[in-house]
Amino acid sequence: MTEAMIPLVVISGLSGSGKSSALHALEDLSYYCVDNLPGGLLAGLLEEIRSQPGRYPRVAIGIDARTGPDGLDRLIRLFDQLPDDEQFKLLFLDADESILIRRFSETRRRHPLASIGGLAAAIDRERELLAPVRQRADWVIDTSDSNIHQLRRQVWRTIAGAAGAGIQSIVLESFAFKRGVPRDIDMLFDARCLPNPHWEPNLRPRTGLDPEVATWLENSERVDAFSEDVLSFIQRWLPALAEDQRSLLSIGIGCTGGQHRSVYLVDRIGAALRRADLPVVLAHRELDR
Repeated sequence: MTEAMIPLVVISGLSGSGKSSALHALEDLSYYCVDNLPGGLLAGLLEEIRSQPGRYPRVAIGIDARTGPDGLDRLIRLFDQLPDDEQFKLLFLDADESILIRRFSETRRRHPLASIGGLAAAIDRERELLAPVRQRADWVIDTSDSNIHQLRRQVWRTIAGAAGAGIQSIVLESFAFKRGVPRDIDMLFDARCLPNPHWEPNLRPRTGLDPEVATWLENSERVDAFSEDVLSFIQRWLPALAEDQRSLLSIGIGCTGGQHRSVYLVDRIGAALRRADLPVVLAHRELDR
């Protein structure tokens, strides 16, 4: 999914338009992000990226008026010199002056060009400085009516397309309720209602990863139904969770001791998700102690 994404993206735009949020959105797509890079250093960074493609498969760089007129001039010259087949795109963020003024007032931040006069004058001067950059942009996003979450989704759709704005990692973790619920999970499923191998003397010392325990649990219709219901729930809601700008989804499945039922279910459900080509990480809290 992410292999087709643009290897190098430069993000520019007006102060207060959401450049930091856009870079954070690309971090969630596994981009290596550099903010506030002086324009004069971009050529050197491009050479570094070209020489080590395995180390830098996807890079996003934030450049704006803070680099100064000379840095912006160098940036424009570099744009003009790049070959047509260069895998390089420029995203420019814009917003109405009244919106920018309101955002600066709400955050009480100082505009980078505030020394030339009032806030309105600083915005006008910045817009003038960045006009040549905006003209060369491959994409322009007006963030006037967007909140942070909407902007992140716009950036995902723009850079990666609808298919790229997905969850980058699903963590499935088994645990014991008697030791407490993991604090960082997004979804919780309670498997204590299922038949317990603990009460079978020959299975008690084993875990849900052992074939004997798996076979015993698979003979239960209740276990099978529980597993299929949890798997269907996860698969059904993954698109909505991805649209909600999540990059990581943590799912906990617990039983009494965290040794048999929850371990088996995490292993079974994780295998099914992997067969669907989803990025899954399995963890067994009690077994890893």
